Amino acid sequence: MATLTLGAKFGHIMDNFEHTRRFFCRALPIELDDWDSPTLIIQSYYVHDGGYALRVRLKTRNVRLAMTPDLQPLEILQRYQDDFRSGSISVKGPSVGGTRYEASRDIDARIAAELIKRGGEVTIKNRFTDWIEEDGWNIDVFGGANAPLIIAEAERIGPVINLAIPKFCVTEITDQARFSNEGLAANPYSAWRADFERELETDGPRFLDYFGVNRME
Repeated sequence: MATLTLGAKFGHIMDNFEHTRRFFCRALPIELDDWDSPTLIIQSYYVHDGGYALRVRLKTRNVRLAMTPDLQPLEILQRYQDDFRSGSISVKGPSVGGTRYEASRDIDARIAAELIKRGGEVTIKNRFTDWIEEDGWNIDVFGGANAPLIIAEAERIGPVINLAIPKFCVTEITDQARFSNEGLAANPYSAWRADFERELETDGPRFLDYFGVNRME
């Protein structure tokens, strides 16, 4: 049986870390929606405690829906289940300075759908992706109880330093657990949106200063 060298084992472990910075946005920039279908994501968090999480996710680009507050993720899953062909399960550790352990594997979409229907806290969102300057970005537009929240996320294979931050990013939320996907599953944005807006009005935008130079575009 083949064995991994120590270096290969270490490299494999390091590959399981994601490095991101995340930002609150008011609207999806028109230029980022080229009218190709975004990725529709329905996911359930079975565990979300102390930064640790277990997630089951379904994805499809065959369905385009407006992310309105009245969307019910499980009803959408029931209606469009045959359109979801990509399923996965992920385990996550706490996020520290934008770095987080995440290990994922693909699973049969039918199994993923049945798991989502049977438990956990379920959310729904559209994901748009694009390159901005030198970075790949995900822009998530949430529906249901998390509407009208929009979060932009820059991700790299290493720490996200010296980032060019687009002007549509209102304030940074990298270090705010309430904006994590599992946080939003357990305590939706609609429940504390008014409090957050008051905080933002009082304190103003903030961008973390320990990631090198923030290049405001």
